Amino acid sequence: MKKGFLVSLFLVFTLIVSACSSNTSTNEGGEKTSEGGGDKTAALDIFSWWTGAGEEDGLKALIALFEEKHPEIPIENAAVAGGAGTNAKAVLASRMQGDDPPATFQVHGGAELNEGWVAAGKMETLNDFYEAEGLLDKFPQDLIDMVSKDGNIYSVPVNIHRGNVLWYNKKVFEENGVEAPTTFDEFFEVADVLKEKGITPLALGDKEPWTASHLYETVLLGVLGAEDYGKLWTGEVAFDDPKVVEAAETFKKMLSYINDDHSSRNWQDATQLVANGEAAMNIMGDWAKGYLVNDLKLKVNEDFGYIATPGTDGQFMVITDTFGLPKGVDNPEGVKQFLSVLASVEGQDAFNPLKGSIPARVDSDVSKYDQYGQDTIEEFKSAELAASLAHGSAAPEGFVTKVNQNINIFVTQQDVDQFTESLTSAASELN
Repeated sequence: MKKGFLVSLFLVFTLIVSACSSNTSTNEGGEKTSEGGGDKTAALDIFSWWTGAGEEDGLKALIALFEEKHPEIPIENAAVAGGAGTNAKAVLASRMQGDDPPATFQVHGGAELNEGWVAAGKMETLNDFYEAEGLLDKFPQDLIDMVSKDGNIYSVPVNIHRGNVLWYNKKVFEENGVEAPTTFDEFFEVADVLKEKGITPLALGDKEPWTASHLYETVLLGVLGAEDYGKLWTGEVAFDDPKVVEAAETFKKMLSYINDDHSSRNWQDATQLVANGEAAMNIMGDWAKGYLVNDLKLKVNEDFGYIATPGTDGQFMVITDTFGLPKGVDNPEGVKQFLSVLASVEGQDAFNPLKGSIPARVDSDVSKYDQYGQDTIEEFKSAELAASLAHGSAAPEGFVTKVNQNINIFVTQQDVDQFTESLTSAASELN
């Protein structure tokens, strides 16, 4: 009796397990689905560091558009806070090394993508995707080159940021009878006038060192020009070249006009100093415009103005945010659907006006952009392009990290000879 009871119990248990197992299966794409309980596909986790002003608004608009077009595909905003992606990049590295990639992730075009994740064999090629979506003539070739390695395309640009922008408080400038400087000599003349009147000429928030590196790279571009600036990353121009030393001296002089509390502020804080009239100028990428307009509710060309940083008229420091397809994701076809929305005219025009950037596509609707956006779209067409060092496009991550460390020291000690020697030594990362 007892034995029969145990056998019966075992059979019942086996049937239950069998029934439960039959409810799940794996489809051709490797996605787990449920036959009796609905779709159990994991949400697409869109990984970025867009949690701040303007940028978060743009990301939410892009996700909302995707949800409208693909309600059947669950999606998750997996952004990690931290200026310029400091924290997010550490989390991403851990996940990628642990074979747990997000569905797709934000990465700057150029060295950050190509010498990082592509070289590590972590990304799928997107050649067929570009052809199927008809994208090969929708992005500038220079931009496609930034997301390509060895003849293969690996990510989709969602935007173009300009790094070499000087933002200024129009009221402060008008009240003090000064005009936006186009050269370094003009910058120092304006800065002296403002400093004498008790106004901080240049706002800096280098609590995170990339912001000082950002300022430095615009000085490099202004002194060297786009061609020689580009030769720094190929070793054709050395970091102890007289022009590069001149740029360091100019950078040092600019630092004598910044706010005393710069090391306790981030880029938003520095931008707000200009918005409030406590400082007159700030050098930052055009994500600052998204912050000024969306969060501080200021008006372009009324409350604040903009101009290319000293010496860089006709040149364009390019930063492009891109998304690709990591190897080993659960739902690659779902990721491609997201990339398709991101690459579309509608997607780019939903995202960029809020982010402060301009569209990567050449056929977007210009009327959706404010005067800054329209001016920048037009200037991009003919400008000499330069890849950003501070944002990972110009050089490998190891070198960028050393530059940030050395600039952090330089801002405090301001020793040009030591700075030059340190950068020359660090340039071994480029070979």
